[in-house]
Amino acid sequence: MPVARVPLDVAVIMSTVLEGILYGFSALMFIGTIWMFTYKHRMRDVNRPIAAVATLLLVLSTAHIIVGIIHLEDGLVKYRDTFPGGPAAFFAYAPQPTFVAKNAIYILQTLVGDGVVIYRCYVVWQSVWIIVIPCIMWCGVAACSVCMVYSFSQASISDVENFFTSKLGHWVAAFLTSTLATNVLSTGLLAYRIWMVERRVSAIRVTKGNMPILRVFIDAAIMYSAALCSSLICFALANDGLYVIGDVINPIISIAFYMVFIRVATSRNDKNYISTVGGGTTETERSTSQRYPMNNTYRQNDIPFLVDSPELEGKRPVV
Repeated sequence: MPVARVPLDVAVIMSTVLEGILYGFSALMFIGTIWMFTYKHRMRDVNRPIAAVATLLLVLSTAHIIVGIIHLEDGLVKYRDTFPGGPAAFFAYAPQPTFVAKNAIYILQTLVGDGVVIYRCYVVWQSVWIIVIPCIMWCGVAACSVCMVYSFSQASISDVENFFTSKLGHWVAAFLTSTLATNVLSTGLLAYRIWMVERRVSAIRVTKGNMPILRVFIDAAIMYSAALCSSLICFALANDGLYVIGDVINPIISIAFYMVFIRVATSRNDKNYISTVGGGTTETERSTSQRYPMNNTYRQNDIPFLVDSPELEGKRPVV
């Protein structure tokens, strides 16, 4: 049974509206992120790497939606009566500069997001070897990205008409698959390390933790992975909903990472975990703190992307 296709002009309108709504949420979360890391803090104490990454994500999201609005205006207004085939044909024409620019910005944001996850993984494991495979996969994502953008800029009419079966479509599928695999592997290694450290310490700790940091990492990964899986499903079904999800993913990347940033900052003041930071209030907790002294790697502001979580602070055994 053939899959009903979404007209491209309708798809672009839907994607722009949905992206605008999610962009509004991401902008609010960006403000919340910066406020959490600057409120009652001196400038020298502000975690600059987090501020830089958060700002970069906002800049890329803003650039993407601006270019998307220009692309929409060109197709529906500027070239509505002059482009052969009308707005639907305009939006289907991949070599459009605005369309190529949108995809280039999306790719940059994806690479930044995947890079942050890999760095978090390195910070938690404190081993370069553990991120060798994720780094190789990240390079594969970058290579697929370059080939995909180049293919868009050089696409022929035949490639556009047979997008899902052409070489152009194959590069898109390779990009989506590689970035999904990179994100799942890096997040899986990160979650496993946090869970392993938490389990080891909880066995000798009076206060039982519920690992909220682990949950927020998993929630953010599920949100992003679900969007990528939806894109792959649309591609497999040759459904033009791929264009809608492709634009919506952009603010989702920002939202997913702001979730982690805000939760990490909030956890600094979480009184439920005061007893897990060096020097507990009970004799057992004091002995735990002495047995598992805080590694220098976990000092404040030394972990720009997993930052000073009380859930991890003082828990990593010195090995």
